[in-house]
Amino acid sequence: MSTLVAIAYPDVETAEQVRKELGQASKEHLVALQDAVIVVHEPDGKLKLHQSVHLAGVGAAGGALWGGLIGLLFLAPLLGVAVGAASGAIAGKFTDIGVDDDFVKQLGAKLPPGGAALIALGDTAAGDKLLERLAPYGGDVIQTSLSNEQEEHLRAALSGQAATS
Repeated sequence: MSTLVAIAYPDVETAEQVRKELGQASKEHLVALQDAVIVVHEPDGKLKLHQSVHLAGVGAAGGALWGGLIGLLFLAPLLGVAVGAASGAIAGKFTDIGVDDDFVKQLGAKLPPGGAALIALGDTAAGDKLLERLAPYGGDVIQTSLSNEQEEHLRAALSGQAATS
């Protein structure tokens, strides 16, 4: 089962660094990361989302491939690629996977201006190894889907305190 964790950081640079660490941990199979979104509360009060997966680009690539193949059947492969890429990009833009955007915006509104939060959705069997990598960045836990005991362990690790069993 996937776990949702939202951690606040004082700035977007720290949140981006933690997201890079999660990406590297995913490559090392320490975590199965489904989505990682950074929400930034801009100084002017606006919220800005930094998605980890840009679905419009993924949709355009897939659409171009399929459009090219279908275009070959009708002897118009370039037209097929163009139409396929456009329709794939549009479909990708309106597709929503991972963390719900409304949830992200609600959490972002709780951040102070200039602050950022990383919201990650994934699963890990190597939680202790992952915590060791993320603990140096600190952060304040905003919300999780962890049990109370696991959440307390996470809070203690991020604050640099010895975790209580």
